[in-house]
Amino acid sequence: MMRKTKYFWGAFAGRGSKWEKAAGENARMLPKATHEERKKQEVKRRGKLKTMAGKLLKAVASGKEAAEEKTGGVEIAGNLLKMATSRKGAEGGMPAEEAICGFIEQGKFLEACDHIYYLEHSGNDEVGKSESLYKLLAERMWTVVGEALSGSGRMFLESLQSVGESLKWEKQKEAEWLGSSQETGPVSTWSPNFWRKDLEEQLIQYMTAQIPPLGSSANTNETALKQHLSQLETSFLPILEHRSGVFEDAGLLSTYTHCCRASWTSHLATLTDSSCFSFSQCLLVYEWGLKMYKSGSETCLGPRQTPQHSLSFGVECLLWIVLKTEEKLLAAAQKEVGRALKEAFDIGKPPCADAAVIQILTEKMEAAWRVSESLSEKVEAVCLEECLRFLESYENEVRNFLQLDGCSGICSGLWILENCCILRAVWCKLTYICSASTGQDVKVNGFLDRMEDEITEHFLQTVASKVKGTLKEHFRKCDSTFDNIVESLKQSFLAFGKKKTDMYEQALVKAVNAIVIAEYVQALLTTFRKPSSAQRRTIVSKMEEDHRMLQAIFKECLGPAASHLKDPIRAILELIQTSDAEGMKIALLPILKEFPDLREEHLSAVLDIKGSLNREDRAALLEAFHSNCRESKPEVNLLFADIEVKPGKYRLCGCLCC
Repeated sequence: MMRKTKYFWGAFAGRGSKWEKAAGENARMLPKATHEERKKQEVKRRGKLKTMAGKLLKAVASGKEAAEEKTGGVEIAGNLLKMATSRKGAEGGMPAEEAICGFIEQGKFLEACDHIYYLEHSGNDEVGKSESLYKLLAERMWTVVGEALSGSGRMFLESLQSVGESLKWEKQKEAEWLGSSQETGPVSTWSPNFWRKDLEEQLIQYMTAQIPPLGSSANTNETALKQHLSQLETSFLPILEHRSGVFEDAGLLSTYTHCCRASWTSHLATLTDSSCFSFSQCLLVYEWGLKMYKSGSETCLGPRQTPQHSLSFGVECLLWIVLKTEEKLLAAAQKEVGRALKEAFDIGKPPCADAAVIQILTEKMEAAWRVSESLSEKVEAVCLEECLRFLESYENEVRNFLQLDGCSGICSGLWILENCCILRAVWCKLTYICSASTGQDVKVNGFLDRMEDEITEHFLQTVASKVKGTLKEHFRKCDSTFDNIVESLKQSFLAFGKKKTDMYEQALVKAVNAIVIAEYVQALLTTFRKPSSAQRRTIVSKMEEDHRMLQAIFKECLGPAASHLKDPIRAILELIQTSDAEGMKIALLPILKEFPDLREEHLSAVLDIKGSLNREDRAALLEAFHSNCRESKPEVNLLFADIEVKPGKYRLCGCLCC
């Protein structure tokens, strides 16, 4: 390769008159056929040279139109060829342009820089020869760099050192230019000013191409990612380290190391930036970076036996990668926890178990703890904050649910209430596992208290509405759906109890019991006024059947606590099934004691259902009511206070004979 390169640049420079003279003498010594063949090869070689030089110049030319590049590159190459083969004339010596091409050919780039700079400021650069030479010089330097990267660095060490010296020369000239009183405009467009940037781009492009392929991020599993990271550590980084030696000897280690770090940090950032990358995958990258940082890997990316500023830059670079990966890891944890909570507590779907929710939150903390305790604390904080954020959004969803028209599903309302109970249990366990702040605890309990109050009120209103609707014709028809809705409530409550929400369940079941009993008594006392004998028998029969059903259902839901529930249906049944007036007076006394809000119109409606009382017995019973009734206390739970019964005609005229 070196021979070919020297041959190419020797032909390009022309070697001057001495070279041609020697060539002529050698030609005369050759046979005629060989002499003619040599001429043909020379013409062919010069044509190829012109074409290749034109392509090189066109590749490095910048800031010009495509049309100019297409035609101008070949023309400039032709001019350079003419310059390289021109003669100085009678004065003798090698022309400046030819000497510069000779330096470029030999890899003496610093000498070429000095001569081009002299030509540039000599006043004889009227056709822009220096700019073309700078570009040709740059192209040749990048060729040498490419050879060094391909593994032939030692063969090109001297030329590579000259590349490093040329870059230092450019910085020196730039500093001199900026330090002078001249205008700073030309320095910004000066070709050598872009050499360092071009070198870095070439190095990064080469290094990036050496990174082992991972494949599509969407299809990357953890096993493939582990293998990829292992390849980076055992294959990619050692290759870069091996190549770094020749660049260190050439004085280009700083640039080379910078490009190494830029290429692999960009690769790792691209990996973790993918929206398909999960928390566990980000954790693998984080763990790998942390291991590299802690171990002080002896690759070109880690600490080296170099000056202190290089060592610091390596440590800072690794630390930056770890911190950036940590940011993406925490973001992935937040995203996955939020998505999991939303799926677990979807309004309108049966709730999940609290253990499943705890697992969603704690599995990430435990995975992070296996890598780093400090990371585990950060993941823990992110999970807690995401819980707060979810609760806030869930509260808004619940309110929207309650405001929807026709939103009267008992199951949906009960599911939301179950979710609140589960969330409270989950938060209680989390505060035991994690270090939740007092402020977070207050916020969570505030969210849950408000949601429970709102959904409980809505649920009870829904139950009251449905029960009222089924009882409207309950005592008039045989096919009432009252028993169906009560059975549905029972099933819902039994499922509710399986979620370990006993405290909430008992309070809710007692509240539902009070609503059902109140609506039942309301329907009982207002459906008929002066029912017939057949209707009275139907009413009593339904009351007995309904009472047995309700007792069984609420006992199954509440257990022994059901014995403490008020039972006005049984009290009314005992009153109307007592055969004599004196016995009714006795049966009335516990009713008045248990239900102090019973009014006279309520008692009259009950006596209408009995129907067999004569006027005297009725009057005696009402008199006993007035004698024993007492004003109810405000704090006592009242049943009959909200039941409206229209007074009978006897009450309107003030006598008992109507």
